[in-house]
Amino acid sequence: MAQKEQKSFEEALWETATKLRGSVESSEYKHVVLSLIFLKFVSDKFEVRRAELIAEGFGI
Repeated sequence: MAQKEQKSFEEALWETATKLRGSVESSEYKHVVLSLIFLKFVSDKFEVRRAELIAEGFGI
């Protein structure tokens, strides 16, 4: 039963991704997704480093 719920969740994610993609071709959509993943990675690294600097006494 939990697997059925998971499938429903996955289907909802795919439908949402398709709606967000809009008129962009799937071969070009990968560039958008990879850019968003990169921005998330950079943001996470920034927050970690910012916390380290604050802990060291460098107020930002």
